[in-house]
Amino acid sequence: MTSPAETTGTAGVVRVAAVGDIHLGPDCHGLLRPSFATLPHCADLLLLAGDLTRHGTVEEAEVVADEVRDLGVPVIAVLGNHDYHSDQQDAVTRTLTDGGVTVLEGAATVLSVAGTRVGIAGTKGFCGGFAGRSAGEFGEKEMKDFVRTTRRSAAGLRRALTDLTADGCGIRIALTHFSPVPDTLAGEPPEIFPFLGSYLLAEAMDEVGADLAVHGHAHAGTEHGMTAGGIRVRNVAQPVIGKAFALYHLPSDGGRHTAS
Repeated sequence: MTSPAETTGTAGVVRVAAVGDIHLGPDCHGLLRPSFATLPHCADLLLLAGDLTRHGTVEEAEVVADEVRDLGVPVIAVLGNHDYHSDQQDAVTRTLTDGGVTVLEGAATVLSVAGTRVGIAGTKGFCGGFAGRSAGEFGEKEMKDFVRTTRRSAAGLRRALTDLTADGCGIRIALTHFSPVPDTLAGEPPEIFPFLGSYLLAEAMDEVGADLAVHGHAHAGTEHGMTAGGIRVRNVAQPVIGKAFALYHLPSDGGRHTAS
């Protein structure tokens, strides 16, 4: 877990900007920068919920890094499936890190915002489906490997959230690319739900606790959802929110948040 970074903000409220699935390529230089440049005036941090590139190349990651470099607010990200496509995910991560982005995978980072310790636990996540409609770790090696990939992601998220709890964070946010709940997939064909997320991610969140869960991936989904344990889930895929970023206000006492 990375050490705290200090940011200024509004006392009693933490302002979280979030977006996923921006899918930037070489022709996108400067596309989001004008909107992102407004973040210091309205947000205390920016979360990037994966699928930042189109094909997971370093060239595309450099465009993303330039869009968020020196924004004036911390930028925390997880990668998405597109960012893995060219098997250059380690180089993509290094490129983003060089641009000042904190990239999480089964790890956590802590910020201090207006005196509140804000912890973000992140993992890409994976497929598998949801309660009553999920894949099982049985049969062929390929199927067992498939499900174990999701289990490893969920275990990493659980450990990261546990670290934030032990660290005494006043606000804990779970950041993934794949969805933890079916609620935010409404609008997608039901046949592909098992490929859009896994209930194991939600189980990890509910077991340890979080104040907000943010994900992307489901372009035709719905913004608002909730885990069985009552954690608020937000699908911030850009085609869903229809803007450069969504904005959520989290009271530092962990109370109900609002979105604008």
